[in-house]
Amino acid sequence: MNKVMGTYHVNEKGYYGEFGGAYIPEMLYPNVEELRQNYLKVMAEPSFQEEFHQLLRDYVGRPTPLYYAERLSKKYHTKIYLKREDLCHTGAHKVNNTIGQILMAKRLGKNRIIAETGAGQHGVATATVCALMGIQCVVYMGEIDIKRQAPNVARMKMLGAEVVPATSGSKTLKDATNEAIRDWINNPVDTHYIIGSVVGPHPYPDMVARFQSVISEEIKKQLHEKEGRENPDHVIACVGGGSNAAGAYYHFLDNADVNIIAVEAAGKGVHSGESAATSALGKDGIIHGSRTLLMQTNDGQITEPYSISAGLDYPGVGPMHAHLYKSGRAEFISITDDEAMTSGLGLSQLEGIIPAIETSHAFAVFDHRTFKEDEIVVVNLSGRGDKDLNTYIDYFKL
Repeated sequence: MNKVMGTYHVNEKGYYGEFGGAYIPEMLYPNVEELRQNYLKVMAEPSFQEEFHQLLRDYVGRPTPLYYAERLSKKYHTKIYLKREDLCHTGAHKVNNTIGQILMAKRLGKNRIIAETGAGQHGVATATVCALMGIQCVVYMGEIDIKRQAPNVARMKMLGAEVVPATSGSKTLKDATNEAIRDWINNPVDTHYIIGSVVGPHPYPDMVARFQSVISEEIKKQLHEKEGRENPDHVIACVGGGSNAAGAYYHFLDNADVNIIAVEAAGKGVHSGESAATSALGKDGIIHGSRTLLMQTNDGQITEPYSISAGLDYPGVGPMHAHLYKSGRAEFISITDDEAMTSGLGLSQLEGIIPAIETSHAFAVFDHRTFKEDEIVVVNLSGRGDKDLNTYIDYFKL
């Protein structure tokens, strides 16, 4: 573990070690710079904090429970707690960030919101807060994801959002992000781009991580109540771009006693050519405004990612996660489609909780790695499985 660096949080220039920064076209500079100069000041304002936490409490339903999974713990001979982000309003952790960013946009005088989405949860969370605040909302979503996440597309439309298909490239999350950035370049004055993960140019990775850090803040308090200690031995989360993971890790990043485990989508196998395991396959590169680990060919062309889960098929990871991997601070494990699906069904039948397929990847770790009986393992249960029922039905012939 690299303890020389002192911190795994972002530095004043927007970097996590060698990863991060803001690699953006000149047209976007005013938007990103306005946000960079104001985000910490705005977030520190008492009125912002009060409104943010009031909405998290009364609208989102926080704090979410930290649930001791007794049957799962018995099966794997360790103490497993589930952070129940699936119980948030809209069904996933994404709404923590969209609440924060819509309040930020209002204070910066923006009256139009754009977003990208893969699994649809961020799109739903963005459409939700735009409806709440009466602000125009446009969500970009890959054509393939629109088909496989139909319930979430319907939810966005019911909430008043315009859903625009991305029809280029792999027609998934990467391409939706490209379209959203193009929109932002064309509408720089009145539009705020709510990025859904810890990706993009600085300050987005840090801002999103800070809004999501309510997850680890609550874990510490809840674990203290249940176990008399604030810190678990291990924190596990799935990583696509990595916002749920950033939130679950945030208050433990600089505590070497807490082991961090990041779980990526290996698709049909890490080296099958159909994978999204960035840590295993990625090289340093630049995507969507930041320097990070990126799946690419030898001449720098982005490799198309693949995963059965619509939220993990991103060809890179956020710069925080790239640094956690490169420095050795976090343990990265790749899980195949089959392992994730089996794990999702297992959790459903052991604990009565149907997880999102993204989250199912995190639970498959228990079949790959053993933990001690007295260790406390917290898994961030980042989303519920309603949106994935058709995929589960098709896979298991239910």
